[in-house]
Amino acid sequence: MSSNFDLIVIGAGPGGYVAAIRGAQLGLRVAIVEREHLGGICLNWGCIPTKALLRSSEVFHLMERASEFGLKAEKISYDLDAVVKRSRGVAKQLSGGIGHLMKKNKITVVMGEATLPAKGKVSVKTGKGTEDLTAKNIVLATGARARELPGLEADGDLVWTYKHALQPPRMPKKLLVIGSGAIGIEFASFYNTLGADTTVVEVMDRVLPVEDAEISAFAKKQFIKQGMTIMEKAMVKQLDRAKGKVTAHIEVKGKVEKHDFDTVISAVGIVGNVEGLGLEGLGVKVDRTHVVTDEYCRTGVDGLFAIGDIAGAPWLAHKASHEGVMVAELIAGQNPHPVKPESIAGCTYCHPQVASVGYSEAKAKELGYEIKVGRFPFIGNGKAIALGEAEGMVKTVFDAKTGELLGAHMVGAEVTEMIQGYVVGRTLETTEVELMNTVFPHPTLSEMMHESVLDAYGRVIHM
Repeated sequence: MSSNFDLIVIGAGPGGYVAAIRGAQLGLRVAIVEREHLGGICLNWGCIPTKALLRSSEVFHLMERASEFGLKAEKISYDLDAVVKRSRGVAKQLSGGIGHLMKKNKITVVMGEATLPAKGKVSVKTGKGTEDLTAKNIVLATGARARELPGLEADGDLVWTYKHALQPPRMPKKLLVIGSGAIGIEFASFYNTLGADTTVVEVMDRVLPVEDAEISAFAKKQFIKQGMTIMEKAMVKQLDRAKGKVTAHIEVKGKVEKHDFDTVISAVGIVGNVEGLGLEGLGVKVDRTHVVTDEYCRTGVDGLFAIGDIAGAPWLAHKASHEGVMVAELIAGQNPHPVKPESIAGCTYCHPQVASVGYSEAKAKELGYEIKVGRFPFIGNGKAIALGEAEGMVKTVFDAKTGELLGAHMVGAEVTEMIQGYVVGRTLETTEVELMNTVFPHPTLSEMMHESVLDAYGRVIHM
């Protein structure tokens, strides 16, 4: 095997493997180094297997509602082991597909732990020894891992990380979820739907704190209606572990309350995988476990790039993939556009789903925009009512002076599939005029996107 390449990618997650494929497409000789699984955390332990679990809970929820649709389903139950087995099978299938894509694109795959002993050099510790590789260009795509707070560390029995929650040793009866970002609220939704008595603790003033405040408030009402307990402006200070029980000390409004649970899921953010790579010796700047880069993912060290979670927010697989494409094209001598974080959609697959792109209403005001805001409820949409999914809302924020779509925010059934319409709109620098003059098919949920735009300009039809 040759040890000299045009491009070496470290990490085969959604950023790394996409960068490798695009580089190979452009004629570069590419190697990719991965220490665990092709596809990374996203495919093996994140985005994909969680969606498989959530699909099972969604079907279970629909079965419980069978009578609403004129159907009969009696003695409804589930087999948690089978649910988990399906989820792992989906992840395994897709991971195998990445291996096929590497072969198809003639990318050299090296399984092992990488370090950068010097500029342009990668040393890989494999099961058979050490392989030394060289390349003019190296892309760091090592991703991130779950943050663990002192005293709240996971043990795999009573206290879980996302990995434990994906392969649970049992079905929780009384569950505490620490953190209400996408990871926390998705697991809360999954286990709550299957019958766990679920409490969510969030240190910020609202659940889903990165979302528009109105959307967060709407989602919270739905979570409470489903039986969840939501504790905001609250902090878990201590966990006392005993046999089969965890006592959580939760500080709320300056007072500490004690609550007992049989399971705790910690979802308090992530930390970048920057250790052990040799970055300090190369002069790479690291800020709070994330590599500092410019808009083209350049680290400041010639020929060294960083993409995805290791390069900072937003911590999203599709952001990592797009950065991978951009960097590969830059290395190949093309002139790609930099990734714009404010035009990357965020999706949360809880029930109801939440999706957004661009600025929230509050952020747009903070930035000094004079704005127009439109809203349209699911209850006004024929398809939503026919689906039995009449709870939700679509919200749009426009620049009152130029008509630029500043942001779009949704909560309700299948909004994660609809948000891309607004993402395309922002990419094309669409104004309200183009959106109003677009013919949306009927009957579809997407009609609410149209109505929300119309509402921002006083022209809403069905409300």
